[in-house]
Amino acid sequence: MSVVDQYLELTKPRVVALIVFTAIIGMFLAVPGWPPLRESVAGFIGIWLAAASAAAINHLIDQRIDKLMARTAHRPLATGALTPAKVLAFAVFLGALSMTILIALVNLLTAALTFASLIGYAIVYTAWLKRATPQNIVIRGVAGAAPPLLGWTAVTGHLHPHAWLLVLIIFVWTPPHFWALAIFRRDDYARAPLNLSIDRTEAAHVRIVHPQTRHENQNTDDDQGRGQHGEA
Repeated sequence: MSVVDQYLELTKPRVVALIVFTAIIGMFLAVPGWPPLRESVAGFIGIWLAAASAAAINHLIDQRIDKLMARTAHRPLATGALTPAKVLAFAVFLGALSMTILIALVNLLTAALTFASLIGYAIVYTAWLKRATPQNIVIRGVAGAAPPLLGWTAVTGHLHPHAWLLVLIIFVWTPPHFWALAIFRRDDYARAPLNLSIDRTEAAHVRIVHPQTRHENQNTDDDQGRGQHGEA
């Protein structure tokens, strides 16, 4: 894999393509006819760069976990093809370029919302929520559902209830989409020390559970353990 390909992989191009696609949908639904050219193109580039920056930060924070999973073991940081310092510099560059374009050529509102989404995904979700709560994917859905709103504000300069409706659609779609992936990749995810609303068993199989169910099961196991010790 060439150096260019390695840096491109850091940006998760297929995921980012879906992000900017939903942003473009927001642009076209925001105004009658064609959206303004300059704001549309600059917004597209700025949102793409911000999403790519967030993806690179995700690689950086999850590099140790990536080494444990077959699905991610080939990533540039996991294989040692790129160093953490290079990835961090790349991510900061993309993020700074994104903010510069959005502030200078689009509007401050879009820049602020895009920055909030970047931080929400790259820092709050990746660095904290993934390991803190089994509801991380639900909370993270707010940041992941923002692109249509960003596209809307890029061409209008203001928020609108219809834009929030687009956000709601993606927000509701995100958890079942990810949980289906977790079930499909259950053995792979069982190797990673993540809190993904899954219940690990000794056979390394996983299933989606509600946190309350997990707590009740744990209490039941504790009661059974005490009963066995008492009988002995």
